[in-house]
Amino acid sequence: MQNLEQTFRWFGPDDEVTLADIRQTGASGIVTALHHIPCGEEWTSSEIAKRQKIIRAAGLNWSVVESVNIHETIKTGEPDRDHYIEKYANSLKNLAREGLKTVCYNFMPVLDWTRTHLDFKLPNQASALRYDASALAAFELYILERGSAFDEYSLEQQKAAKRYLDKLSLDEIKLVTNVIMAGLPGTDEVFTLEEFREHLKRYAGVDAAKLKQNLAYFLRTIIPVAEEAGIKMCIHPDDPPFPILGLPRVVSTEDDLKDVISFAPSPNNGITLCTGSLGARPDNDIPGIVERLGGHIHFLHLRNVRREADGSFYEAEHLNGSTDMYAVMKNVILEQQKRLQKGRNDIAIPMRPDHGHRILDDFKRNTYPGYSIIGRLKGLAELRGLEMGIKKSLM
Repeated sequence: MQNLEQTFRWFGPDDEVTLADIRQTGASGIVTALHHIPCGEEWTSSEIAKRQKIIRAAGLNWSVVESVNIHETIKTGEPDRDHYIEKYANSLKNLAREGLKTVCYNFMPVLDWTRTHLDFKLPNQASALRYDASALAAFELYILERGSAFDEYSLEQQKAAKRYLDKLSLDEIKLVTNVIMAGLPGTDEVFTLEEFREHLKRYAGVDAAKLKQNLAYFLRTIIPVAEEAGIKMCIHPDDPPFPILGLPRVVSTEDDLKDVISFAPSPNNGITLCTGSLGARPDNDIPGIVERLGGHIHFLHLRNVRREADGSFYEAEHLNGSTDMYAVMKNVILEQQKRLQKGRNDIAIPMRPDHGHRILDDFKRNTYPGYSIIGRLKGLAELRGLEMGIKKSLM
């Protein structure tokens, strides 16, 4: 049986982690996007081909597009959303013409993944990403001063947030603010407080039910295009998988994933299984999700988080967090066996290690947060060993 396709995320020619570096990790596939094209604009065939040529010249394969980001008007359901959906459809057609067949995307309002700390020191002095619930609350309540936030936090949470804030210097307050308001991966964009407040205003009339309706509208329009182009769309779960900053989240649980699949039933409408995003919620049974929804998984983000009682979490070692990665990997392999028996041709599911620690010489490189080279290599080595061990035990 084929192994999972080992891939590595690369942020393009300006990434300090080079394609030559990635090839030495043993990964054969690249996960990347045209980050220089503004969200909502069409990806032209010439720009896609240019990136494709660079990757092939390095002896690697562009396996997954992550991400073709969705314009905010589509998420909010504004009148001009069809204009942006048409551009999105054109991008998919152009990607297909250049041989790209798997597209990861998300439907998170305003921000992509959100953390409060990008340099959280572990006992061994490795550096990890962290989401601190009190830091996020302090930002919402006392820095952003979002009016309705006090109604959403308990008195105890408000007190914890104030205690947290009172310990910070002005420079530390600025740092936490900038980390939370960072834009999309692959960019250095950071919103100002005023810009951020304006973005939040756009969602004033968009609750979870409305956001889900807008997601369904998008999928019912775009999945037929994906079918015709032969592209597998795979939605990424919310990160973190619960509402923050007064914004709704609608891809956070197994039921949410079932809704996504049901909105536009098709082999081309699937999911990106991110064990880190889903793992930040204790009620998400990730091995069970693989067992029940495995046929719809087109892409795997394998990472681990260590949950804390107040809703905080940090990025743990790939095999040593709150998620049972052995059980996840075993069920992924059992899904591969099912696909083999059904005669499917997508047995080598693309898999990438995600959000590695900064360790050793990683501290000498200015890499994107969570995307160190050695830390991710460590994760990839652990995951490929786990896969091999489980497969040999099942023979």
